[in-house]
Amino acid sequence: MTKKAIKMIAGMIIFILVCIVVIIQQNTFDMKVTSVQIPTSKGVLNGSIVLPKEMKERVGLVIFIHGDGPANASYNGQYNPLWEELASLGYASLSWSKPGIDGSSGNWLTQSMEDRASEALEVINWARTLPEINLEKIGLWGSSQAGWVIPKINREDKNIAFNILVAPAINWVDQGLYNTLAEMKREGKSLKDQEQAKEEFLWSISMLDKNATYEEYHNNQNADKSITKERWNFISKNYKSDATEDIQYFYSPVKLFLGGKDIHVDSNDTKRVYKNEVSEEFLSVTWISSTDHYMLRPYLVNSKLFTTLTGLFAPRQLADREYYAGIKEFLQLIDDTH
Repeated sequence: MTKKAIKMIAGMIIFILVCIVVIIQQNTFDMKVTSVQIPTSKGVLNGSIVLPKEMKERVGLVIFIHGDGPANASYNGQYNPLWEELASLGYASLSWSKPGIDGSSGNWLTQSMEDRASEALEVINWARTLPEINLEKIGLWGSSQAGWVIPKINREDKNIAFNILVAPAINWVDQGLYNTLAEMKREGKSLKDQEQAKEEFLWSISMLDKNATYEEYHNNQNADKSITKERWNFISKNYKSDATEDIQYFYSPVKLFLGGKDIHVDSNDTKRVYKNEVSEEFLSVTWISSTDHYMLRPYLVNSKLFTTLTGLFAPRQLADREYYAGIKEFLQLIDDTH
């Protein structure tokens, strides 16, 4: 082996080691994470309680309500930067793996939005037994599908101190059609293709309205073959979800974050409904025109590669700065009133 080859190999090894060190450092967060097991009437949920490293008194608590999908407690680590930010503001965080994920009892695909709300209410009552928590400052954070869950929680529990909602949907069917067409427009699909996709989407809704079995749906040429039987049953149970009525029952401050480039949820529709239905004294809206459904920084919105690399090497740089600034300002107002 030549000296040049040896130097190249040595350089590559050094580069890889440096990358590993940077990844470890950037993914070490200033907070205390403890695994917890939360007993509920449907079994045990495995979760995480996140506390500031230094605590002189009881702290407020943000309880995380997941969006769609098989989420574990940390959302595969994606919650870590926000948990650290909340810890720096003197707030604890609590999250749990959905039923059937990372050892939690049950199966999240069998749940309705009402089931998810009932589950969360049991977790909230459990959290109220924790000695570290200020019972007057327990609030909720949730994104996307949580927009159907959090209003139901507030309707049942009038002691929720605050709510942070990120890109929540209003109506399941409207949101699904919006997402279908928005993705096609982004991909530059023709109007003809968009119209066909709309027809196929509306056909699937008609199948749901007819209480079609999975087999009846799946065997049709218009069916989305990627949808499993469990997913079809989940959709059947939840596709009539609409938050319009439930969001009239907020009894505490609501911070709503919306992205101007969201292709998953119609931000304009969500803003309109919230302004119509939520008391003006409670609602505060932050519209970030340059971000998307995930509150990413502008240069990451349309790049999966850059988002993945940023998540590895600089996870604190993923979220839009205005998003974190809005959370900080909102929680400072909550502190001032408690």
